[in-house]
Amino acid sequence: AGILVPLLTLGLPSTATAAVLLAAFQNYGLQPGPLLFATNPDLLWGLIASLYIGNVILLILNLPLVGIWVRLLLIPRHYIYGGIVVFAMVGVWGLSTSWMDLALMCGLGVIGYAARVHDFPIAPALIGLILGPQAEIQLRRALAVSQNDWSVLVGTPIAATLLGVAALVLVVPPLLAYRRRRSAAEGQSAAITG
Repeated sequence: AGILVPLLTLGLPSTATAAVLLAAFQNYGLQPGPLLFATNPDLLWGLIASLYIGNVILLILNLPLVGIWVRLLLIPRHYIYGGIVVFAMVGVWGLSTSWMDLALMCGLGVIGYAARVHDFPIAPALIGLILGPQAEIQLRRALAVSQNDWSVLVGTPIAATLLGVAALVLVVPPLLAYRRRRSAAEGQSAAITG
């Protein structure tokens, strides 16, 4: 429920799971945010009630079955991964019976695996894919209102400060990593020559 607070109140996904929920809401024409509570209160209170009911049912199911869940952890990972792939492929095929969708799923799986092997964080990429089109729409709207005047993006002190902080967040970490590598290389060369 911790991910639902920023998602439902502000429309901001904080995890990959929240980004998937945001995409699901948008598929049904719902835009999470402050107005969602005013426009669709029955849906939101139904969602909150279903979370309470789901937690009670999970408690009832998990307490007697905890031994089985512990034994599931003893299954080797490659069997679990294989089962997940099979069920995912069956689900994609059952939904669309399209070879293209199956190939797309496999291709995205390979990309996800490569991202995990190279320690590329998947959650920010997924959040970027979900929020990117919204950011583009808002940028176009701001430029249309300002008659293509880009200075409107930094016209207020708050906007300029936020853009400056974003630029620092993008620029400073690579510079610090470069300085650390350079000082480590100088330290090694001094140790070798000394």
